[in-house]
Amino acid sequence: MRPSPRLGEGLAPEAEAPGAPDRAAPDPLDPGFAGHQDRPVPGVDNGYVAGYRVRFDEAGADGRARTGSLVRYAQDIAWRHSEDLGFDRQWYTDQGRWWVVRSMELAVLRPIAMGRLLRVATAVVGHRRIWARRRGEFRLPDGDLAAEAMVDWVILDERGRILRIPPDFGVVFPNAELGGEILRVPLPPTPDHACRLELRVRPQDLDPMGHVNNAVYFDWFEDTVAAAGAPDVIGATPRRFAIEYAASAEPGDALLAAAWRDGSSWCFRLARPVDGAEIVRGRVG
Repeated sequence: MRPSPRLGEGLAPEAEAPGAPDRAAPDPLDPGFAGHQDRPVPGVDNGYVAGYRVRFDEAGADGRARTGSLVRYAQDIAWRHSEDLGFDRQWYTDQGRWWVVRSMELAVLRPIAMGRLLRVATAVVGHRRIWARRRGEFRLPDGDLAAEAMVDWVILDERGRILRIPPDFGVVFPNAELGGEILRVPLPPTPDHACRLELRVRPQDLDPMGHVNNAVYFDWFEDTVAAAGAPDVIGATPRRFAIEYAASAEPGDALLAAAWRDGSSWCFRLARPVDGAEIVRGRVG
């Protein structure tokens, strides 16, 4: 099997002045705005496409979509794809099974201004025993690729145990068996000079599964890197994230975040100080 190219490889992002308003002609209504089945990834016989408009509250002070907003689009369209094929929240509740994100690579390749329409696509591109990989694409109306993601998911039972992927999914979401391993993000020990932030899980950080939402960890990641003295990193294009969810933070948890520079990238570690349990490991650069 040929190795997949790295996210964003060979793409030259266009420059755009920070905070500049988008004065191009208004985008025509995206015909996929309502969402529909599609085949966005060549050679993969499943997929879903929908339009998303970058709302005012989803953009930062620079007028561009936040990283966390893109993560929220990626997980929302994955749910819509599943629901459209009959695997909705009620189905998962009845089965006592839930998909959760284990790791993600996200490349933000071009600035995405507030108010722009994005054509967001998803497809299950492969699986291996207990995990499945989705590819997400975020395209501007002219077809330019603005961001892309690879997301590794595992399925859990009500006790939080990882299960083998049921055969039903291979039929409804036809995809190839992968030969590699789930994405890992190894980090060196946190150095003494790392910037540290104390955080606490708030009720609004929880999603409908009662878990801290995946995008919230990205928000904390960027907050800590900015506090470490690198705010430009979180708004740069291109920027590439890799994040691994080692465990789940619980409602009300006190957490300790740390960020430090390591070569050309910034590292991030989130842990529970009471027992030292590692929650998230990440890199951005």
